[in-house]
Order: sequence, then structure tokens, then C-alpha cells
Amino acid sequence: MDVIFGRNKEEHPEPIKAEVKGELPSWLQGILLRNGPGMHTVGETQYNHWFDGLALMHSFTFKNGEVYYRSKYLRSDTYNCNIEANRIVVSEFGTMAYPDPCKNLFAKAFCYLSHTIPEFTDNCLINIMKTGEDYYATSETNFIRKINPHTLETLEKVDYNKYVAVNLATSHPHYDSAGNVLNMGTSIVDKGKTKYVIFKIPSSVPEKEKKKSRLKHLEVVCSIPSQSLLHPSYYHSFGVTENYIIFIEQPFKLDILKLATAYFRGVNWASCLSFHKEDKTWIHLIDKKTKKDISTKIYTDAMVLFHHVNAYEEDGHVVIDVISYSDNSLYQMFYLKNLNEDLEKNTKLTSIPACKRFVVPLGFDKDAEVGTNLVKFPSTTATALKEKDGNIYCQAEMLCEGIELPRINYDYNGKKYRYIYATEVQWSPVPTKIAKFDVLTKKKLSWEEEHCWPAEPVFVPSPDLKEEDDGLILSSIVTSDPRKAPFLLILDAKTFTEMARATVNVNLHLDLHGLFIPEKDLNAEPE
Repeated sequence: MDVIFGRNKEEHPEPIKAEVKGELPSWLQGILLRNGPGMHTVGETQYNHWFDGLALMHSFTFKNGEVYYRSKYLRSDTYNCNIEANRIVVSEFGTMAYPDPCKNLFAKAFCYLSHTIPEFTDNCLINIMKTGEDYYATSETNFIRKINPHTLETLEKVDYNKYVAVNLATSHPHYDSAGNVLNMGTSIVDKGKTKYVIFKIPSSVPEKEKKKSRLKHLEVVCSIPSQSLLHPSYYHSFGVTENYIIFIEQPFKLDILKLATAYFRGVNWASCLSFHKEDKTWIHLIDKKTKKDISTKIYTDAMVLFHHVNAYEEDGHVVIDVISYSDNSLYQMFYLKNLNEDLEKNTKLTSIPACKRFVVPLGFDKDAEVGTNLVKFPSTTATALKEKDGNIYCQAEMLCEGIELPRINYDYNGKKYRYIYATEVQWSPVPTKIAKFDVLTKKKLSWEEEHCWPAEPVFVPSPDLKEEDDGLILSSIVTSDPRKAPFLLILDAKTFTEMARATVNVNLHLDLHGLFIPEKDLNAEPE
């Protein structure tokens, strides 16, 4: 397992032609751009957690039936400081970095003081975000890094905090039909309040402003007060429908006082997160027109979720599909000490991921009796029970178990849809299959191959799409057998049969998230 998780990966900044087996459709032109951790050891120091590794971007470029691969480390301030010092000197969420023992007393004291309110890392290793014609590497801090999608060159550093008061932000924004970006972040104890801020970045700006950052035109849509001033909820994603923004405030919480003292106590920031299984999970529906949370309080049982799948409105209800867990064991599994040769035998999740459907009624009879199920359409077993205090208690329908990293045909985002594309996992956190799940029939198609670990499957729609699943699935595949070369897998999204694979003779890294950029959305490649 060290080959996949612990060993630093070499970057390949110049394009490498892949060996294509099978036939690629002529319309597949563009770049699959992915992001994830690639370096876990700097000098004699090692990160504690796999999610802490230095960001390594990689891409597969499709051009006239050929595929070219390249990879490059994000030249973040974090990367540059660590490489220059030849040791980890910038803290990550699961690894606290401490002053060089050779520093003098004054320098050490200053370093401790600066960690009281932590300056978070710009090691943007989770996803890629598009704003207008620009692309950014993103993480969950207030920093994003602009990149060149052709060369993977690192460009300017952008601080959300200069444009909106957030200390943390998601790596899973949404895009509307005009290309505007909708995202949200947490504002920690700002002017005595902790709140969740939803903001919009415009896709276009006035001609005279084009050379400036689009974030200068960022607009705050609304804010939601945290249930607790000093214990805001952690969240990795959120949902949208035509008329609503969906935020699930889960009892997986960040302790702000512990965060502020973590450095002095010799613990990492991840230790400041805890799951409160006795607490409720609150479901917020923010009306896009009024920019306010609806007045009815809606909740469900305690859960941990990282990924929303999709959400939509139907017959006076909001349908919300998520991947959830009954505890927070997933994060713990990815500490490097657990990712050893006995991973699949010894490392077991204590909660299997479950794809659940919540259904929230919008208009309902206020005089309905206590205990009445307010869900009024028969196509779901999900319930929403009216309580004595007027709150609504939701119980989910189980769609399926054992899938993660969900993707859909994004043209159906916020709309009624049918298909989920995801990796399949069971009691181990490592994916071994790619799945296509039909939420209507509950049937599942899968792809698997011995010694293959697939990445998040990305759906690319066919240009003459007539049905939701007309298109391709792209997934980069790492192999646990050193004799087997890694490759990019291309599946027919409808039949889930292999159309082609592009093999590259490099040590491919296991990535997290990314996107496909069609040729029409790319500026001309620089000479």
C-alpha cells in the first residue's frame, strides 16, 4: 500500500503520449483535470494524514483520437516553504508543523503566537473550480490558487477573505446555467457571530474589469447563523434546486476554542473535530428569492456526510440525495499509519456509506395532526413527521449502500434525475469498483478489474445527447500490482462497457476530485 499512499510521486510537467487501446469517439476533445495529494514526505518529515499531502495536479488531454498525460505539483506558498526548508514547516489539518529546533527563542515565540488564530494553508489539493474563463485549485481553507489548465502552471494566490468574511469554504461549488459560481463558507466568530455564508461569483464582468479577479464582484447571497457560536458544523458540500439552496448542518463539529489552542497543546486541527451522535442534524432550505431560510425547522437524526449527490423539487416537495455515515470513522481511516500492507484486512470502516433520500414537504396543512407523515407522493418511503412544536422530523429512504464520490450528468443538477455514477466501497475506505446506480429501478451496473483502484468517475455528455446517460465515464485507475501499468478508463455511460483505455507508463497517484473541460471552454494553448 506504500506504493499508492506513502511514496512521493514524481511530476511529469511535459506531455506524455498514452497508449490507447480501443476507440475514442471523435467528439471527445478537451482536458480531464484532476487534483489530489502526491507528496507525503519532505526531507525527514512526514505528514500524518493522506489528505494532508502536497497537491499534485494531473491531466489527460484528448486531441484527435490521441491522449496526452502530464502532472505537476501545485507551487503553493506551502509547497515552496516546505521544499526550501526540506521539512514540513506549514501545518495541514491532520499534521501540525512546529518551529525548527535550531530557531532562536524569539522566532519560536513569534511562531507560537501566530498560531493562536491560524493562518491556514494554501495547499489546494481537493478539487478544481471554474470561474468564467479561469480555473482554480481549491481546498477547504480561504485560499484558492489560479492555474493554467494546459500546462498546470501555478498562477496567483487568491484569498476569499479579501472579498467575503469566511475562514473556510467548500471545494464543491455549484454552477448555474449562466456559469455563475455558487459556494459557501464558514465565518468564525466575526463581530461576535459564527455563521455560514453563501456567496456567488459572476461568470462575466465588465470589459474594463476583465484583467482583475472576478472575485471583486463577489456577492453575498445570504448567511445562516450557526446553532453554536463556538461549535460550527463541518461540511464538505451543499445542494441546490431551482428555487432553493440546501445546507445540512450536521453534528460533526469544529471546536473553535480547541482550534485556537491546538498548536500549544501539541495536537492537530483534525483533533478539534468531533461527532455528537446525540445531537440533531438540521436541514436548511434557503429560498433563492427571499434569500432567507424557510421558517419551518426541519431535522433528522445525527449523521456525517461529505457529499451531496443531487436535489430537486417535485410536487411540492424538495428531494435531497446524499451519501451519509453513522459516524466519522472515514476520516480516521486515512491516517498514514493505517494505510499499510494490511490495509484491506485491518482497516475497516465502522459505518458503511449509505446513499439516502430525504424528502421535505414545502406546502403542507398547518392543522395536520401531530405524527402525520407530510410526504404526499408514493414514489418514496422517506417520511416527514409533524411534531408537537411544529418542527418536522425527516427519516430517509435508503437508496443503496456502499457508494462514494458520487457524480451525475451535471445538466441535471438541481433537477429530477435518474443516474448516479460513483466508486464502490464496502467496509474498507478504498474503492475497488465503479458503479452506475439507477435511482428509479434501484439497479446497479459495475466495472471492476483485479488490482485496480478507480478514482471518482466523471460523466462527459455526448454532443447529441437525447437521454440522461448518453455520454462517457472517465476514471483514472491506479494499480496495486507494480507489474500492471495505470491507465485512464473510458466507459460507455449507458451500457457501462469499456470503450477504451489510455495507459501511461508513470506512477499515477490516487486523486480526489476534478472536472472535464470541453475544448470549446479552453482558451488557446500558449505557444
